[in-house]
Amino acid sequence: MSETSRRDFMKTTSVAAVGAGLLSSVANRAYAAGDEVIRIGLVGCGGRGTGAASQALQSPGNVELVAMGDAFQDQMDRSLTNIEKAVKKDESAHIQVAQENMFVGFDAYKKVIDSGIDLVILATPPGFRPMMFEYAVEKGVHVFMEKPVATDAAGVRKVLEAAKVAKEKKLKVGVGLQRHHQACYEEFIKRIHDGQIGDVRALRVYWNGGGVWDPRKTRDEVKTEMEYQMRNWYYYNWLCGDHINEQHIHNLDVGNWIMQQYPVSAVGMGGREVRTDKKYGEIFDHHAVQFTYEDGTVMFSECRHIRNCWNSVTEHAHGTNGRMDLSSNPRNCKLTWAQSGNVERFKGDTSNPYQVEHNTLFSAIRNDEEYSEAEYGAMSTMTAILGRMCTYSGKEITMEKALTEGPQIVPNPEDLSWDLMPPAKPDANGVYPVPVPGVTDVFAS
Repeated sequence: MSETSRRDFMKTTSVAAVGAGLLSSVANRAYAAGDEVIRIGLVGCGGRGTGAASQALQSPGNVELVAMGDAFQDQMDRSLTNIEKAVKKDESAHIQVAQENMFVGFDAYKKVIDSGIDLVILATPPGFRPMMFEYAVEKGVHVFMEKPVATDAAGVRKVLEAAKVAKEKKLKVGVGLQRHHQACYEEFIKRIHDGQIGDVRALRVYWNGGGVWDPRKTRDEVKTEMEYQMRNWYYYNWLCGDHINEQHIHNLDVGNWIMQQYPVSAVGMGGREVRTDKKYGEIFDHHAVQFTYEDGTVMFSECRHIRNCWNSVTEHAHGTNGRMDLSSNPRNCKLTWAQSGNVERFKGDTSNPYQVEHNTLFSAIRNDEEYSEAEYGAMSTMTAILGRMCTYSGKEITMEKALTEGPQIVPNPEDLSWDLMPPAKPDANGVYPVPVPGVTDVFAS
């Protein structure tokens, strides 16, 4: 892209994003539930997909699960059983998934979306999210999609384009960044925007912990390399985007929300210190990134998957008049005044934000209200991808260059098959190439 077209793309993206209200949370509102049945389909039947479907079914009003799709039959069967257990006490939640509406394979998402549903839940590994979102919008179906919404810049660009079409069609789009629907975040970030802690001088955001599940299948238990990586998707960039994208996006998104903008550049470092076995694929076990915003404010970011270390999943805003500490645990949300040292703790609503985000989305559908979280979901995803590009390369990279020139690392949808060799290719010993800062070219296709 030329310099002019890059600037136009960034300007258009920014204007569209602000116009959609992506930089603020959607306020919780009370709506008439309505008696109309909303028919939903689930694509991606892992733990988060199972949870999202259960929460959608328990939103106010009549909701019916009628179709499911996954790459694997066993995962879909297990998910259906768990959803039935989760909603058995909710009389307005109906599960009517006929055998012919349970689809398996890489094209299962198309069959679910084409089955006559009103809304689709997209909860597969995020590498598939852009193509599935694009197809749902093309077919005129409302969408709830889990975060992150892509694993590469090309996918983010696709999501942003599809989001424009979704608005034109008046489709409602929710994204699983549930902190936007958590009362402690809504209240305290509004207080930041109202100037209560003065000018924000710096941000600190963390997702430091011991890591997630170990690889679930060995090579002896699968038929192809594609199945091996799909079963163990968290450890491959084309499927997951590394844990800076899959988990730390929550904290980066909060930083963007506080700043009401996105970083213009970043620099960082990372690597594999502990999780070095070949079974852990190609991702790092730690990242540390400094994101710089247009006014010079810096967001210091850390995410780590190493046990027996200091852990924190929090966000902190340092202002001229005080400090705001935020956490998904409302009891840990507080404002500390700079001069007096007095502390104000959150004392408000503690409703489950995972449920609230579905309640709000389904209310918007029932009342035909404008509702789109796709843009800020895409740009917070891009913030995480920018961070990964910096830690993998060891270079300072601008958001503009990363977004407009970042390559596609996910195979084209029409190429996907169980026999396809995935982008992450092991050597004869099953070892995957790992990015090397100072050597790896993150702009190479």
